[in-house]
Amino acid sequence: MVEPTDEELIITKKVNSSFIGTNLEDYLKENGITTVVITGLTTPHCVSTTTRMSGNLGFATYLISDATAAFGMKDHNDTYYNPATIHNISLATLHNEFATILTTEQLINKFIK
Repeated sequence: MVEPTDEELIITKKVNSSFIGTNLEDYLKENGITTVVITGLTTPHCVSTTTRMSGNLGFATYLISDATAAFGMKDHNDTYYNPATIHNISLATLHNEFATILTTEQLINKFIK
């Protein structure tokens, strides 16, 4: 269902942002694409970094909350935070500063209907 079609460009990243070391920014600008929709793993790492860069580069950026996820982690004091907490806090730090956070259904209603 989510496999790329023959016409779709595949960009492979090697660091925590889809914009670093790739031609993504150039491709978007050369093709007049001004909106970026972000999904993937993990919310506090690659998703967050790509979202911040997208927003800072001036793209209208939408992060899809139910198409991203996080893993639980411990902080520097060995305090554990569950995946939902990490995910939700990561989304909160991005919303209305770097991106608009939407669910899949909200995105479809906004752009398809």
